[in-house]
Amino acid sequence: MALMDFIKKQFIDVIHWTEEGDDVLAYRYPMQDFEIQYGAQLTVRDSQMAVFVNEGQVADVFGPGMYKLTTQTLPLLTNLKNWDKLFESPFKSEVYFFSTRLRLDRKWGTPNPITIRDKDFGMVRMRAFGMYSYKLKNPGLFYKEISGTREEYLVDDLDGQLRNLTIAAMTDLFGESGVPFIDMAANQMEFGKAMKEKLVPVFERYGLELDAFAVQNVSLPEELQKILDTKIGMNMIGDMGRYTQYQTANAIPLAAQNEGGLAGIGAGLGAGVGIGQAVAGAMAGAMTPGGAAAPAAAPSAAPAAVAGAAGAVAAAAGVSADDVVATLEKLHGLVAKGILSQAEFDAKKAELLGKLS
Repeated sequence: MALMDFIKKQFIDVIHWTEEGDDVLAYRYPMQDFEIQYGAQLTVRDSQMAVFVNEGQVADVFGPGMYKLTTQTLPLLTNLKNWDKLFESPFKSEVYFFSTRLRLDRKWGTPNPITIRDKDFGMVRMRAFGMYSYKLKNPGLFYKEISGTREEYLVDDLDGQLRNLTIAAMTDLFGESGVPFIDMAANQMEFGKAMKEKLVPVFERYGLELDAFAVQNVSLPEELQKILDTKIGMNMIGDMGRYTQYQTANAIPLAAQNEGGLAGIGAGLGAGVGIGQAVAGAMAGAMTPGGAAAPAAAPSAAPAAVAGAAGAVAAAAGVSADDVVATLEKLHGLVAKGILSQAEFDAKKAELLGKLS
């Protein structure tokens, strides 16, 4: 009877794993009711590692290569089982294979905006997404911390955990660095480098090696983005006085094509100068000891047609040579179109040049 049981006994003499697909990180070699023959052959292919587990305890770890399983190649397992040098009988042990290939194109992102403190905007809600790549480096640690005794552990099983760790690290990074959102958004490559440095020890804790980390986009929710766009637009305008002069100079040729257009511009410019003088007077009065505002100069009546427009532009320009030249170029264009006579042009030219003396 004992002989029949021995004959029926199944022994394993070749242990290897051929990966099917690219989504398996850990694979438990089927061992139920099987025993490993002493001297069996273990094949570990490139981009693989194998781990022998004895009674729930990690024993020996093998990198790529071909091994003959003996007490010499299984030193830790030999010690755990107290085998002597003459041991040559079958034995039982769980064998796990781990894929160490580089896992590319793994995506991360914030499913919902995260709230951070920004020194420019105060509390803001931010979104971000990008890509990263990693590989399994320490199979023993990965077995203890992540995969355990599961028959298979897939790449997709790990994605959610890594994504959450990434978002947590990003929130900490913003809080620690104090770098404004605009600077982060404008330097996504540097942001990615900082994130990688932050995440390297996090990945190592689970037996993983972070290979690359990239930030593809950093943005604010739509309602906050509109506020940011408005702020950027105001900064781009800068000096409102020079901006108004530029807009007026561009409007003169267009207005000249319509009857009464130039007169309207002259009147508008006169009113604008008056408002500016009133504001300046109020500011000057507020700074005097008595606190009384200096009387604002009353706006002069707008001259007619081109004469009023050109005079107002020159006055608003603060007798700037560049602005006078620009105005003369505009007026010369009106001469070419037959709107102004040469005599009118010469008169305005002399008037404007006189303001520079």
